[in-house]
Amino acid sequence: MKDFTVEELKKAFEEQAYILEQDTVVTVFLALKLEKPLLVEGPPGVGKTEIAKALSRIFQAELIRLQCYEGLDENKALYEWNYQRQLIRIQLGKAEEGGDITEEDLFSETYLLERPLLKAIRTENKPVLLIDEIDKTDEEFEAFLFEILSDFQISIPELGTIKAKQIPIVVLTSNAERDLSDGLKRRCVYLYVDYPSIEKELRIIRARVPGVGEQLSREVAQAVNYLRTGIELKKKPSISETLDWAKALVYMDADRLDPALVESTINVLLKNKEDLDIYRQELGAAGLLSAMRSPDCSCRHKHRRD
Repeated sequence: MKDFTVEELKKAFEEQAYILEQDTVVTVFLALKLEKPLLVEGPPGVGKTEIAKALSRIFQAELIRLQCYEGLDENKALYEWNYQRQLIRIQLGKAEEGGDITEEDLFSETYLLERPLLKAIRTENKPVLLIDEIDKTDEEFEAFLFEILSDFQISIPELGTIKAKQIPIVVLTSNAERDLSDGLKRRCVYLYVDYPSIEKELRIIRARVPGVGEQLSREVAQAVNYLRTGIELKKKPSISETLDWAKALVYMDADRLDPALVESTINVLLKNKEDLDIYRQELGAAGLLSAMRSPDCSCRHKHRRD
């Protein structure tokens, strides 16, 4: 696996159309050098998962993803036994003369179904292990992860301890829906990712949306920034929704925003009725354009409709 300097890593991310600030790339660099998991926290839609995907492409490493959810347990994350196959083997053994089946026979590699964590440990080439939205699990599951996050090994009662063939690049993401344990944080390098500035989002749009013009890309970045900061939306537009909006506008041959265009495409950004109502009551298309083009758009009530 290639050994990058900080600047080389930053450039590698940019080649994957992922824009990182200097302090962020330094944090990622240190996590890689220290071979410690990277815990990325921040609001939904700011590109946390994309860091793992970009690392996978940069290092040409397999991306192994564990999508967390409430109720996730060890069986789904680590391994399961293939009970159907075990049952068939037992039945065949009964039919065979001298075909006694021992417990060791049944709980062996033959009947082991590996799940993401076990796969990451046993993969020959260094993979990227993405443990996505860890905050959706409970603290008990967090504690279960400690062994793999600190020692890069797992214990299976029937098979013993299995050490990683290659220490994986581990990225954990959290939307901060609950506080994570100190034990988990202690094992990770911490990175907080917030919504991008206008300038950063402008660079992201230019990198990810082919054919978008200079004025349109800047106005999209400004408009989305105002929607996130100028009114109280239930769900703020994510970066991926910004990109979808920019692409949609390119498809409509737009070179800049106008009220009719914004009104007809705003549902690419705002995805529930409550936010659409807030947007229309407080801004509307003309109000949004006026607000984002104003030299002083920090006052969220200044541009509201009557």
